[in-house]
Formats: sequence, structure tokens, C-alpha cells
Amino acid sequence: MLNSPVLEAKQQPDLRQLLEELYQGRSLQPYRSGQTIRMLPDEIFVVCRGVVQLGTLYDTGDEALLGLACPSMPFGLPLALIRPYQAMALTDVDLMRVKMAEIQQSQMLMQGLFRHLTRRLQQTEAILAMVGYRRVEERLRHLLLLLVQEIGQPVPQGMRLSVRLTHQQLANAIGTTRVTVTRLLSQLQGEEWLIVSSDRHIILPSNSLLLNRTVFA
Repeated sequence: MLNSPVLEAKQQPDLRQLLEELYQGRSLQPYRSGQTIRMLPDEIFVVCRGVVQLGTLYDTGDEALLGLACPSMPFGLPLALIRPYQAMALTDVDLMRVKMAEIQQSQMLMQGLFRHLTRRLQQTEAILAMVGYRRVEERLRHLLLLLVQEIGQPVPQGMRLSVRLTHQQLANAIGTTRVTVTRLLSQLQGEEWLIVSSDRHIILPSNSLLLNRTVFA
């Protein structure tokens, strides 16, 4: 389907399993979809289930998408320079809280985190490359391709985004308006570049993925 470092990273040993082995009996922190996740300067979270949206606020009050933390990905204030730095549960999530002091004392944990921080770095670079496109339509196409690689699920028609994103969230990510995203999604649907399922999830058909297979290679 799509050959990319992001997909290859998904095949790496699961950080969640390592954490469970190191911290047996430690309870997970559950958050409901839409909840803000409070972060502290001396700890990170590792996503065990679900997807967390990472972002910031501009002086104008507009939101900007910085990334998506998917299962096994770490996030937290020690890993970011941008302030304000916000985390919100995009779906229902379970998180494991780990102190920085614990990470510094475990070489095994540091190695496990490094693999998934590399995945986050690749995602961030893909977002930066996407922002460089002058045409809003191209930014939207590339965002959807990135999302498919991060949170896509195979279905008979192609790849389905496992998370239902609002038009406003997509607009924030590519620096445009909700009205523009709504118009472009309708246009891309008319071109059969994407499908909107009956439960309002976006699906990228196999032919769209094949045409764009080298985007993030």
C-alpha cells in the first residue's frame, strides 16, 4: 500500500508491553473523548489506547494542530518547547504516566521511548512539509494521507480513518476555514478521491493511495 518510515515504525516492538512489564500493577489514566489532559513538567504520558490531539493556541485565539499521539507514542511538556502546549483526548484514551526520573534510570525504557519519539519526529516533519504547499487543496490531501498512515484501518474500499475528525479540526490543521474544508471535501468526494462512510468517517480508496504512494516515502 504505502511505503513510509511511519508505517515501518508501527512494526517496532510495542512500548506498551515494555511499560506493562516494568510497571506491573500501575493503573492507567482514562480520559473521555474531548477531555483536556493536564500535563506536568516532570512527567510524560504514553498512549496505551486511543488517539490524543496535540496543539497550541495563537495570539489570535486560533488553534493549531501539532500532531497526533497514537498508541505507544509518548507526549508531554518535557518533550515540547512550544507554549501553550495542549493535549486533548480525540477519542476515549488510556494513558500511562511516567516520571522523567524513572526514564532516566532505565536504559531499556529510554531505548523504547526513542523508537516512538522517532515516529513522532517523522510525523512532525510530514506536517511541516504539508504546511509548505501553497494550495489549500494540496494541504488537505497531504493531511488526509498522513492521517491514513497514522490512524488508518483497512476496509474493502481502501483505508478508513479510525477517528472522525470535524471539519473545523481539519481546517485548524491546514490553516484555513471550516467552510473551505467543507467545500474541498465535497469536491474530493465528487472526484472519487475520498469516500465519506454512512457513519461520517473518511475513507481513502485504494486508487487514491496508489497514486500518492511516494508522498511520504
